[in-house]
Amino acid sequence: MRSRYGVRAHGITLSQQQFDVARQRIAAQNLQDRVEVELRDYRDLQGDGVYDKIASVGMFEHVGLANLPVYTATVQRVLRPGGLFLNHGITHDQEGWRKTVETQFINRYVFPDAELDTVSNIQQGMERAGFEIHDVEGLRMHYALTLREWVRRLEAAHDEAVRMVGEAAYRIWRLYMAGCALEFENAGTGIYQILASRRGAAALPVPLTRRDLYR
Repeated sequence: MRSRYGVRAHGITLSQQQFDVARQRIAAQNLQDRVEVELRDYRDLQGDGVYDKIASVGMFEHVGLANLPVYTATVQRVLRPGGLFLNHGITHDQEGWRKTVETQFINRYVFPDAELDTVSNIQQGMERAGFEIHDVEGLRMHYALTLREWVRRLEAAHDEAVRMVGEAAYRIWRLYMAGCALEFENAGTGIYQILASRRGAAALPVPLTRRDLYR
């Protein structure tokens, strides 16, 4: 983003490993003067209208259904009028996050705090927070193919993976990704990118077609 578009970027995460890798990559490309990353909870972001654009990738699934109004309200507050918000994440085909064998496995071994909602509920929540939605793109089949490829690569690197994390962790993640591939193929779960802006802006930097998405 910085090298191609000249942006000043600020990222936040609660993952120490993510934070460490991001810092290493920023330093490797000498971008410390333009790109910053912090270990911080999104709820601790300060100020109003601070950001021109916000991208949330694979994060809102971990917010918790009860906290989604706080999440959307926080993003709306720190986004400047006319700013754009891209929310990218996994959804479920049914309302609520019910306890099943599959969800209990995921919550215990992979994502302890994950809760999924329907794409319609997420859109309604964004609208209630004051967003205007411009584009909704479903990537379900793309992600099914991605998961299949991840499984293939993990199996090909079995010995190396076991040396790094052990046989149990290897099997957990292989089972998780293979099961998720089936779930995406059968439309039990989806993954969507929702592009929105703070409602009320007269002129927005939004293309009239999707051509720019695939440049």
